Amino acid sequence: MTKFRRALVLTALVLAASLVPDPAFACGVCYGDPDSPMTEGMNNGILVLLGFVGIVQVGFVALFWNFRKRAREHTRKNDFRLIAGGKEEH
Repeated sequence: MTKFRRALVLTALVLAASLVPDPAFACGVCYGDPDSPMTEGMNNGILVLLGFVGIVQVGFVALFWNFRKRAREHTRKNDFRLIAGGKEEH
């Protein structure tokens, strides 16, 4: 089989496959069918990922809240007072 004939057969097969209506239909997500299992799965996946993002954000807030609390405790425990001293002026 020559290259031209092989390309012609391949082109005919692709053209025939594109004319068959069943593979050309879009899925339920593309059509926007809310009752499609694929749409429900996609929505659940989005909610799970949003939950992960929320948990990470709450963790960062708790981390900085803890840093602030520890800094206040450290300042209270080590109440540094300025004392007179140093170089005397004459």
